[in-house]
Amino acid sequence: MIRLPAVSGYRLPPKEIQEIVDVPPNASYHLSPRRDRIMFLKRRAMPPLSELAKPDKILAGIRIDSSCNMRSRMSPDGQNVAFTVRYEDEAGSDSNLALWVANAESGEARPLFRQTDIRLNAIFELFVWVDHSTLLVCIIPSSRGDSPKKPLVPFGPRIRSNEQNNVIQMRATKEMLKDLHEEELFDYYATSQLVLVSLDGIVKPVASPAIYTFLNPSPDEKYLMLTCVHKPYSSIVSYKRFPKKVELWTVHGRFVRELCDLPLAENIPIAANSVRRGKRLIRWRPDMPSTLYWVEAQDGGDANVEVSPRDIVYMEPAEPLNGEKPHVLLKLDLRYRRISWCYGLHALAYEYWHKTCRTRTWIISPDCNDLSPRLLFDRSSEDAYSSPGSPMMCRTPAGTLVIAKIKTNYEGTYILMKGQGATPKGSVPFLDLLNITTGAKERIWESSVDKYYESALALMSYHPKCEIQLNELKFLISKESRSEAAQYYVSIWPDKKQVQITSYPHPYPQLASLQREIIRYERDDGVKLTATLYLPPGYNPSKDGPLACLIWSYPGDFKSREAAGQVRRSPNKFARINNSFPLLWFAVLADPTIPIIGEGDQEANDRYIEQLIASAEAAVNEIVRRGVAHPDKIAVGGHSYGAFMTANLLAHAPHLFCCGIARSGAYNRTPTPFGFQKEVRTLWEATDTYIKMSPFMIANKIKKPILLIHGEEDSKVTTAMQSSQFYDALKGHGVPCRLVVLPFEGHRYAARESVMHVIWETDRWLQKYCAMVSGETTQSHVDGAPACEALTLNFTKISSLSKLILMALDYIGVGNFKDNSQ
Repeated sequence: MIRLPAVSGYRLPPKEIQEIVDVPPNASYHLSPRRDRIMFLKRRAMPPLSELAKPDKILAGIRIDSSCNMRSRMSPDGQNVAFTVRYEDEAGSDSNLALWVANAESGEARPLFRQTDIRLNAIFELFVWVDHSTLLVCIIPSSRGDSPKKPLVPFGPRIRSNEQNNVIQMRATKEMLKDLHEEELFDYYATSQLVLVSLDGIVKPVASPAIYTFLNPSPDEKYLMLTCVHKPYSSIVSYKRFPKKVELWTVHGRFVRELCDLPLAENIPIAANSVRRGKRLIRWRPDMPSTLYWVEAQDGGDANVEVSPRDIVYMEPAEPLNGEKPHVLLKLDLRYRRISWCYGLHALAYEYWHKTCRTRTWIISPDCNDLSPRLLFDRSSEDAYSSPGSPMMCRTPAGTLVIAKIKTNYEGTYILMKGQGATPKGSVPFLDLLNITTGAKERIWESSVDKYYESALALMSYHPKCEIQLNELKFLISKESRSEAAQYYVSIWPDKKQVQITSYPHPYPQLASLQREIIRYERDDGVKLTATLYLPPGYNPSKDGPLACLIWSYPGDFKSREAAGQVRRSPNKFARINNSFPLLWFAVLADPTIPIIGEGDQEANDRYIEQLIASAEAAVNEIVRRGVAHPDKIAVGGHSYGAFMTANLLAHAPHLFCCGIARSGAYNRTPTPFGFQKEVRTLWEATDTYIKMSPFMIANKIKKPILLIHGEEDSKVTTAMQSSQFYDALKGHGVPCRLVVLPFEGHRYAARESVMHVIWETDRWLQKYCAMVSGETTQSHVDGAPACEALTLNFTKISSLSKLILMALDYIGVGNFKDNSQ
């Protein structure tokens, strides 16, 4: 019998903490195609629980909620903005989204459709601009009636058969279609009618109703590429692997041709870099009026097959002449990733291979058949220090993105490459002028390193042919420091003058003097590690003594020791507190690198436990050596794979930590027998590794208190059942533990009630099991509760959490903390 605590329901942390967590995130930005306007979109901090509690369905791996798919998009000429407006629910209505348009100059907004009975279908692709005055929109077919009712008597038994001896290996899946009734529901909710609607409200249907998942108009505004899925469906894969048809239509409603009709893809191998057979990634060339390109695997989509070439990229016009065959654009020995186009003369093609972390960039001349591809970069994707960055893009008059060509007084073709600029001293973002003819590059801008962290976000210069003079460059730049929130600037060349365009206040001035430092240390085996250390304002270790500390992390896999030890963070970035930020409480060691390295043919996970402990010991030893953490008051926590890490550390390294906090984790790897994370071997190929890595299998060895939190509707392989079974195993061995299940929440937690309650739970746990010295009893900010207890309150979504420095607030006199949960 489960004993419930004396006080149940959602709880709140102290008011001072609520005020910090309730701060909304920074506004996102959208640039007009001609770069003459910037649209800032404000976002709320967290939705209410009532919003997540609305009835919805998860079918074929997608959440069916007709009101959740909201977006905004500018017209190709930047003169109008289309956006969705959600109305309050109406009785009997299953769609409450309306499409509006606003004039970018005047701000005047109005509904687009004249008819009030037209309802948007927001399940997949919602709408796209076809030209500056016409949109292609998914609406609910007018003939759709009431939703199918589940029969009282089922159609029959659920049967899954493999009498054909097919080899089908799949990673764990959840919430796929279970029966014929769910197939009917998927058809009912996902089917859309496409309509072309002009700015004056004239509506014209296009094509037949279908389940459209992707809408793509051609750059010349003449064709529509429509992608839909169809039967037969599957009960073991999501809609992304259902049979898929791609068709071409004209904007006038004339069917042109079928580009492909791919069969059901249940048998894609689990090996990394395996793909679907047939045409994939069919796209329009952004630098041409109506030219298509796509990729086809030559290995049958199986990465285990050795073949050369592995991928071929093809190209052809929308309406090829009779007998005209597709043009072979490029042959690749690794797996195709993408192409960045640059108006015909040049393009950058990228290929990669997961197992070796190899990535290559080729310069191709798509419209010059006599020029062979030329290798530009050949490097390890793990090597952040050698990253050349990515090309700066600009918009064409059609609204497509191509690489900007930079006009200089030098010979050759030049483009700009922007990168994060990882260095041993921290990230220093940069802009390089790259001569793609010779490969030579020159650094023309980089962030300051003394105080600010600056990053070039986008090119603000505009030219109809995307040819920009070097001395006429304009960039959108973000600029921040440890104590100043990020602001946006426009940098104007040639004098590089910066014009500030935003002036956001400090989101939490009570934490303006929070101490933040990037620290460096080593594992016993010599692997270099880094972490971000947060300390309360005014704290001095020699004067105030060591603090209680929380270590919050997430392990990462690497193929080399050198890459694992590289610094990928900046000491000058602002500490933004949001739902994905680690909980801050007293001292916090955030994101210490926990590299799991498998060099050469070694499998990293065969030494997972050994390397996990070594990294944790190095982190603990460093903060104890610095005198900022009490060795008996160090907690460990993490989300998802970080929760898995937390449970393993409490089992294998109990001497390091006093307690743990594990959120949305999977603790038993046997229910995922065909791989997890970057592990590609099956359970039967690496049985010992699967077993040894599973903390569930050694729950009897865990003695330290652990708080388990999980979203009840987690649709990933880390289902709430994993936390529930792990809790049962721990309780069965008398381990101090607590399980909190958040209803309506998924893998990450979103609703304000859930976020606040998780902070309350975390505060209570750390106060009780971390903040007090052995033998000392301290008054927690929250009510006590039995240590080994399941709490199923039905809450909802956040990933890592935020909570802030009780000691810090005491230092700066914000006031006394009270329990506001009543």
